[in-house]
Amino acid sequence: MALRKRSMGVVAVLAASVVGLAACGQSSGGSGDAIELTITQNAIAGGKNAAGADFIANWVIPKFEAAQKAKGKDVKVKFVPSGVDDEQYKTKLSLDLKSGKGADVMDIDSIWAGEFAEAGYLKPLPDLVGAEADSWDGWAQIPEAVQGMAMYNGKKYALPVGTDGRVLYFNKTLFQKAGLPADWQPTSWQEILDAGTKLKSSGVPVPIQINAGTAMGEATSMQGVLPLLVGAGGEVQQNGKWTGASQPLKDALGLYQKIYGGGLGDPKLQQEAKGRDKSFQQFAEGKIGILLEGDYFWRSVINPAEGVAKMADRDQSVGYAMIPAMEPGKGIKGQDFVSMSGGSLRAVNPNSEHPKEAFELATFTLSPEALKEETKDGNVRITPRTDVNKDILAGEPLMTFISEKVLPVTAFRPPVAVYPQVSVALQEATAAVVSGTAPDQAAADYQKKLEGIVGGAGNIAS
Repeated sequence: MALRKRSMGVVAVLAASVVGLAACGQSSGGSGDAIELTITQNAIAGGKNAAGADFIANWVIPKFEAAQKAKGKDVKVKFVPSGVDDEQYKTKLSLDLKSGKGADVMDIDSIWAGEFAEAGYLKPLPDLVGAEADSWDGWAQIPEAVQGMAMYNGKKYALPVGTDGRVLYFNKTLFQKAGLPADWQPTSWQEILDAGTKLKSSGVPVPIQINAGTAMGEATSMQGVLPLLVGAGGEVQQNGKWTGASQPLKDALGLYQKIYGGGLGDPKLQQEAKGRDKSFQQFAEGKIGILLEGDYFWRSVINPAEGVAKMADRDQSVGYAMIPAMEPGKGIKGQDFVSMSGGSLRAVNPNSEHPKEAFELATFTLSPEALKEETKDGNVRITPRTDVNKDILAGEPLMTFISEKVLPVTAFRPPVAVYPQVSVALQEATAAVVSGTAPDQAAADYQKKLEGIVGGAGNIAS
């Protein structure tokens, strides 16, 4: 789910819409022993995320109701659709939760979790449903790194719904001309630069493309500076403090300098409004040798059948490798390889009158049977469960690679309200370096901006 910069005080700005937006539907006991539940996503039949809406309405609801009936429970579930901009959806949820309403089960972007938790809109799952929250058998199938996406201050607030990962894509044809191996797997940043130098010598127009600048927005953060930051052993926020002009940030910006100041990348591409789209097209045309991107690039950009920049020979000509740490063992947690991931979560509304049944509904949607049903017929995606991924990704080598190799070492953005502003400041730092500013100076300028964003130097660790 893509995150755009949001304005401050979004709930206050749109409070006038509370009557229209807060009608998501709170569960009620109904008559007799009947239990009524509601579930919502930013999906609607015939519109945004239609496949997800159809799956909930036509498969999940009847199957779950039948399963509950077999247990002696009379449960009725209603799907509450939505089909708006992600920020509008977030505002809708915020208003509902603040006013004590909202659907019993709701999907949220993972980076909203901390903000919602701090506001009291979400509660830790064990507080809502008891021991069942920790004893769900699905946790054993979800990598610890992916579980972290649903946690805040060490507590589980939701269930991971799905995720992604970032890798280095490379053109095998260009690699062959440059004398580079088809099974290339760099183990350091220097090996990436060395490959770029050979590609440049062999005539490749853009040897290396790593997103930079503000024009590419969050793509610069997720497909650029954040993977490099964790590869240098740092994170944008650690132990409650934000990372300022630290050595890991200077190292990450230093790699940008070596790529774009050393003629291995196209600095102008980073400044164009459609620069990222242009980079997609150039890779598909064999003009870019190495590109840092997510699995979206493989599935939806260079997909031979449906991609926006189709590559008929994708499966033969495109290789992929894990993103190495700056040097072996220099990544976060002493890792040799790193990545960044995003994703969505499925949360139980603290206002629910039936939190245990709501949790059962949420876990039911993430059972192996449900996930396999949801991802069939061309809807394949990386689920949070390794057992399911082994089955559904069998014919998808790239996504299998990400599921098995990348997710165990991935990292996530901090799920707090101020993050989007921090992200823009990081983007500006990369833009400065690409334009010729020294990495140390760009890092110092970033820290000054950061102090204004996060409430002063006391909240920053350098």
